[in-house]
Amino acid sequence: MDESAEEKQPLTMHLEELRKRLVRALIVIGIGFGACYYFKEWLFKIITKPLMDVMPKNSYMIYTSLPEAFFTYMKIAFYASLFLTAPFTLYQIWKFISPGLFPREKKYVVPFVLTSTLLFIGGVTFGYYLALPPAFGFFVEFSSDTLRPMFTMKEYLSFALKLLLAFGVSFELPVFIFFMAKLGIINSRMMSKQRRYAILIIFIVAAILTPSPDAFTQCIMAIPLIVLYELSIYVAKFAEKKKSGPGEEAA
Repeated sequence: MDESAEEKQPLTMHLEELRKRLVRALIVIGIGFGACYYFKEWLFKIITKPLMDVMPKNSYMIYTSLPEAFFTYMKIAFYASLFLTAPFTLYQIWKFISPGLFPREKKYVVPFVLTSTLLFIGGVTFGYYLALPPAFGFFVEFSSDTLRPMFTMKEYLSFALKLLLAFGVSFELPVFIFFMAKLGIINSRMMSKQRRYAILIIFIVAAILTPSPDAFTQCIMAIPLIVLYELSIYVAKFAEKKKSGPGEEAA
């Protein structure tokens, strides 16, 4: 009975800690949402710029239901808040998992938050400047004198935001590999040997993450992921060296 009570207590404590971290993250995201909604029209112009730059002259976007514009602005403000508050959210994630790490591993909090944030921003920036314009240009080229593109706010935003979020999340691959290597689940030698299978998986993941089923958009996401995978091999080597440090070898 005593052993059962001891086993339940850590679980209860973990759930309470998880609830606390989630509440803090949601509060900050909510505050960010309010601030972003104030600048909703400016944010809308930014998010639609890659499309409007390749659209024919005098083109515009439409909405087909009364509440569509309102909910579109709400969605823009929400995603913008997720983007702006990402460092705080990542910090809360770190604080939740850090109790299970060794004391020397807890010093990675600043590099973890900083690297994760920069990679996420890098992924979104890559998608915004290098993925969206050619993708939209490719699709708009099918327009003609008798076929004119007319995009609704809802359809465009769903496509663009999902694609940008997919790029941001997928660029976190080196961070994910670092912790997998620290836990001993994978190593750099394994990653090198399984490279061909990893590339296949990357294309499958790109097909799942991209909101469009066309091969063009999927290749735009898969190519930087392959580069990140190669970079992650060196990240795994670095993690292995840290893991086999003098203090841990003795343990």
